Amino acid sequence: MLETTKTTLSNAEFFGHPAGLSTLFFTEMWERMSYYGMRALLVLFMTLHMQEGGLGLTVASATAIYGLYTGAVYFFGLPGGWIADRLIGGQKAIWYGGVIIMLGHILLAIPNTTTFFIGLIFIILGTGLLKPNIGALVGSLYNQEDSRRDAGYALYYMGINIGSIIGYIVCGWLQVYKGYHWAFGAAAIGMGLGLIQFKLTLYKLEGMATSPTQPLTRAGQKNSKLGIIAFLFFLLLFIALILFGKIAVNPISIAQYVATLITIIFLGYYAAILFFMDLDLNERKSLIALFLICLASTLFWAGAEQAGSSLNLFGRDFTNRLIGSFEIPTSWFQSANSFFIIILSPFFAALWVNLGKNLIRPNYGLKCAAGLIIMSSGFVVMFFATQAAISGFSVAPYWLITTYFLHTVGELCLSPVALSAVSRLSPKRLAGQMMGVFTLTYSIGSLVAGLIAGEFDAESIDQMPNLYLQISFFLTLSGIGIAIFATRTRNWESLLEEPTPPLETKR
Repeated sequence: MLETTKTTLSNAEFFGHPAGLSTLFFTEMWERMSYYGMRALLVLFMTLHMQEGGLGLTVASATAIYGLYTGAVYFFGLPGGWIADRLIGGQKAIWYGGVIIMLGHILLAIPNTTTFFIGLIFIILGTGLLKPNIGALVGSLYNQEDSRRDAGYALYYMGINIGSIIGYIVCGWLQVYKGYHWAFGAAAIGMGLGLIQFKLTLYKLEGMATSPTQPLTRAGQKNSKLGIIAFLFFLLLFIALILFGKIAVNPISIAQYVATLITIIFLGYYAAILFFMDLDLNERKSLIALFLICLASTLFWAGAEQAGSSLNLFGRDFTNRLIGSFEIPTSWFQSANSFFIIILSPFFAALWVNLGKNLIRPNYGLKCAAGLIIMSSGFVVMFFATQAAISGFSVAPYWLITTYFLHTVGELCLSPVALSAVSRLSPKRLAGQMMGVFTLTYSIGSLVAGLIAGEFDAESIDQMPNLYLQISFFLTLSGIGIAIFATRTRNWESLLEEPTPPLETKR
């Protein structure tokens, strides 16, 4: 996505890696601090009664907006990568994206409904610019033969999880003891710190990604800029019409339409590549095998993204969060995922290697199916947790912690494996496009997650056990189905040459 260099940078001063990795590590750490710190509070704030300082939205509307927000963040990574490649280069995309994100958090910190929703749009657009380009720039620090590449991505991924933990802890504490808008302000400060260190240490990148890799002609640049300006104008016009009451908006309906639209885009683009590109038989078989991975990814994130919505609400309303006189902030439970990833990642990295040494090599489809089934077992835990909550007592925190543990194990089975599958099973000349198409699975999954979470009703807790059981049952059956098909497509996964797989996950 960003320009690559064929020479390894000479300065290896960040844990034995190119100096530029430290610039990207800390920029991404602070950006993720702001993103996850705010995201953990989003549904809680929107469903809080207006008398208590919230927006007073219904759970269905709030979770639909949450799904639209998280889905749009990943969807706008596609145009964000294109803008960097064709118009401004990776460094400017990261910088401008960070500035827009910071402005969005500042708008959230203002106690006003109008600025709140405008702030969300700012964060979506800014993250779309920053997130895909900073991840791609990590890879360009190394040449193709550099054996440190995988370890570099693992280190970078560690920065992501450290940042998310900081965000959950800081913003969660401020929300409880100072208020939501203080927490949103802290997210803005976090992004600001990331921007400052990015600017101060930019020299370590030694001029990389300062210009677009595939620049448009002058006429193309002019038309593209006019198109971007037109998009922003109509976006602002649409927002203004909504805010002034000229257009009635149903977030649930919009989420349903957007999920359908992105699904159609995904299927249409995938079919166009599969049937209308000049592919040989082996390439087509590999793409069919990859489709199973895409399906598993979509279903997985539809379940895992309950962390910020229905599971978050369960933590607030039905979990005993008191330790003596100290009240555990609701968002702190979500940090369990990041802690577990940091602890378990080395174990899973060693697991696949040791299985391979013993000639046990589950294919991509089977690994992803296993991840989906393991994640679905977390909802079985929530079935028993909601059964306990029906009695009227707050349940112990270990129910949520166990659920997040199972979701993390499932994520480590599926997420990095899925990205590796995209890298290996895509025809080389289409690898960038297929990674973009695969990203749409995150958007679809996030939108579906928001719609599912809309069924969560604190006033009807007796309905929740069956809802969680249905989710688990559906995901388990889907995982079994994918595993069965994966046994049929197993040989298709080895038809193309294997490039170096990426280690970064969705986060």
